[in-house]
Amino acid sequence: MTLAEVQRLEDVVLHRYLLGPGGPDHRFASWAVELSRLCPPSDSAFSVGAVIVAEDGEVLSTGFSREQEEHDHAEEVALRKLGFRDPRLRRATIYSSLVPCGARASRPVTCVQHILAAGIPRVVFAWREPRLFTDGEGAEQLRAAGVAVTEVPGLADRARSINVHLTDASSS
Repeated sequence: MTLAEVQRLEDVVLHRYLLGPGGPDHRFASWAVELSRLCPPSDSAFSVGAVIVAEDGEVLSTGFSREQEEHDHAEEVALRKLGFRDPRLRRATIYSSLVPCGARASRPVTCVQHILAAGIPRVVFAWREPRLFTDGEGAEQLRAAGVAVTEVPGLADRARSINVHLTDASSS
């Protein structure tokens, strides 16, 4: 089990745990995949979920694509909710169901640029973005900038299945 959240409800403390195989990386990346199911559908953008976790394992923020605005990416939403300059980000990990974008058609700032500006030292993702909308090399850009990048390929099929309406359409 991985402790994901602690909330005080009057005189009761609620602990939320993530269950399942693997360690915290697998569990938080899995949660990001599940968050992607909440995305409003789109024919021109992937459904992505993101979870930002502090060094001590506390969940700082979550987000999913199009959660607040039509062109939002999940990482962008999670960072916006927390505040792009929160000092805890300098020791945090961001988990995403899809590798953060290194190229973007809808806005001038990519998720890679947001992550680098926030100083997040570690990124974990489930699925590599197929070359459908952009040719962004997010993982490679992050590594080149000194960010530790971990891929959890065991979750790729789950993340892909949420976006099957895009990936099947591109292969026909």
